[in-house]
Amino acid sequence: MSQRRRQDQELQLISEDCNTKRKHGEDKDIMGEVTKTHEAIQSLDKSISTLQMELAAKRSTLELLRSSGSPVTSETSQPRKKAFVVIGVNTAFSSRKRRDSVRETWMPQGEKLQQLEEQKGIVIRFTIGHSATSNSILDKAIDSEDAQHHDFLRLNHVEGYHELSAKTKIFFSTAVGIWDADFYVKVDDDVHVNLGMLATTLARHKSKPRTYIGCMKSGPVLADKNVKYHEPESWKFGEEGNKYFRHATGQIYAISKDLATYISINQPILHKYANEDVSLGSWFIGLEVNHIDERNMCCGTPPDCEWKGQAGNVCVASFDWSCSGICKSVERIKDVHARCGEGDSAVWSALI
Repeated sequence: MSQRRRQDQELQLISEDCNTKRKHGEDKDIMGEVTKTHEAIQSLDKSISTLQMELAAKRSTLELLRSSGSPVTSETSQPRKKAFVVIGVNTAFSSRKRRDSVRETWMPQGEKLQQLEEQKGIVIRFTIGHSATSNSILDKAIDSEDAQHHDFLRLNHVEGYHELSAKTKIFFSTAVGIWDADFYVKVDDDVHVNLGMLATTLARHKSKPRTYIGCMKSGPVLADKNVKYHEPESWKFGEEGNKYFRHATGQIYAISKDLATYISINQPILHKYANEDVSLGSWFIGLEVNHIDERNMCCGTPPDCEWKGQAGNVCVASFDWSCSGICKSVERIKDVHARCGEGDSAVWSALI
């Protein structure tokens, strides 16, 4: 009798153990389903957030055009075009020779420019606003040049050296409204660029959110009114002799889609400092932004970029620090291209 009772107790213990294991298994299954559901909700939230940002950016672009009295063209009103990168080459009315020197070196022309957009998703445009006088000789000259080359992005902006911060905001806002790109790049028209290496460099950071890429620097805040890069609001940066926060040098930099969209949405309240590169850095300083210091985006002109290329480290961009661009770029950029260029085929074989 006692043996039978002992067997019943053992069976009960085994049964309870099985029930416990089954319950643990069920708990794991339930937790797995909860985790999957949570991940799906997070993914959906990100998708909705992205769509909301894109819609807000589009509205911002259209409102900018309407408020200025500019016509809403088919390019700005149509669905955005997909691209990998939109490169805005900052230029001025007086820089026709610089533009031609860029076209003759690192920037494709005509059908090749169109093929680059269609096959690689690389869009390149000279960015320029308009003169203070409507439909002036300067504006007509750009109209004529654009009719010949089809490589301009016209901005709702009055051109002027001291308005570069405003132009930067308007470029990103306009570009975001037209192209749905992974990256947006600003480069000056006196800088040499290797497009293949630029595309490859950007592709390495494609999976990172809120990315700000360039040669990061931190120069002194110049309070002296008699110097070139004088900062009228120097008092905001603390005591005399202080340095700026880390930011990308203005000759060339790249930002990811989400940061360009952020600028587009918030452009009316983004403060403009005297220097464009400082302004851009200030817009990101309080955000969760990945600052990527890419030193191959600020190589010197030959022999620096030439030696680096020979060592297998092809530069993204080359210029002279002393001139904030290539010194006498119209005369020298062809030599820089010949000695530091990656070759015409590099951009077509770049893995994006």
